[in-house]
Amino acid sequence: MRIVLGVAGGIAAYKAALVLRLLTESGHDVRVVPTRAALEFVGRATWEALSGHPVSTEVFEDVADVPHVRLGREAELVIVAPATADLLARATHGRADDLLTATLLTATCPVVMAPAMHTEMWQHAATRANVATLRERGVHVIEPDSGRLTGQDTGPGRLPEPEAIVAAALAAVDAGGACDLTGRRVVISAGGTREPLDPVRFLGNRSSGKQGVALARTAWARGAEVTLVGANLTVPAPAGVRVVEVGSALELRDAMRASAVEADVVVMAAAVADFRPAAHTAHKIKKQPDGTVPPLELVQNPDILAELTADRLRPGQVVVGFAAETGDDSGDVLHHGRAKAQRKGADLLAVNAVGEGVGFGTAENTVTLLDATGAEVGAASGSKDAVAHAIWDAVVDRLA
Repeated sequence: MRIVLGVAGGIAAYKAALVLRLLTESGHDVRVVPTRAALEFVGRATWEALSGHPVSTEVFEDVADVPHVRLGREAELVIVAPATADLLARATHGRADDLLTATLLTATCPVVMAPAMHTEMWQHAATRANVATLRERGVHVIEPDSGRLTGQDTGPGRLPEPEAIVAAALAAVDAGGACDLTGRRVVISAGGTREPLDPVRFLGNRSSGKQGVALARTAWARGAEVTLVGANLTVPAPAGVRVVEVGSALELRDAMRASAVEADVVVMAAAVADFRPAAHTAHKIKKQPDGTVPPLELVQNPDILAELTADRLRPGQVVVGFAAETGDDSGDVLHHGRAKAQRKGADLLAVNAVGEGVGFGTAENTVTLLDATGAEVGAASGSKDAVAHAIWDAVVDRLA
């Protein structure tokens, strides 16, 4: 893939060298376009050595090649990391006073910007307005991380890690330029709940959170404002999304209900424990000398999906559920899925088989989409990102 990596003048510019290395090692052809200020932090020789291409900052260099038009036209992806407050402002107002901003004006491919700046600059009304405008135009602006900045400062404004930037940028390409969730608020649960039994033990499941994270990543790539409610995720949360960490089913229930109030779409992808111990002991349960096993009393957890479907905390809200099923003597996976779809009442229910090496923790998934009556309305198979896009296609149809 032909990629333009824009680098603006901030202390986080050194991380862009790692973004460049990740992209080139994956086989992409990357042209680096720094601003003049960026070269104060990382020199031209570094960018040329790592990319294998000459580096220019000005529109009047190499004029015969018309680089300020050619680079944008030929690019299949543009990444700007870091994107400073100044760069965001110039891009918003359509400035073309250097090679990077001119390239942004001619690019017709996905554009992903990873801001980095001091907290006060990120939270300033001018910057927030610029980010909102860019997003309205289809630019993918990643939310910065919160953490240590320069000096002793901490707070939101830290450049996301290079791996997260690259993953988010490639997800934007996979979305095919679709921004059909722009302006929509989406809340997604992911992972598996753990129900504490004592200070060291819990009842849980094998869910890694990969499918829910894929849904969050692809929703962001399609323009949504995403909240991810993560229950014991074993994979990193994607860049650009707000993360709420929870542990148990009751914690997940509270977080989902709080986030769903403002959501256009609610997706329950987390594997929620059906039962929890009736009591949580304050000490580790010991083996008994006589070999007897202490009884374990269980109580039923609330049905979070059914509650969210029945309550519809926002008018016109689309609710999507997941049904991880195994066949048994009474019916196969789809039989149980159809019964669950009718019982839960969600607009869409993604039914998938699970078991040892199937569904949970794997890189791929296969789902059948059912409506609230149990009728089959779609299916998807492949990578979990591909499955996520198929689910969002179905959601977009219902939002329309």
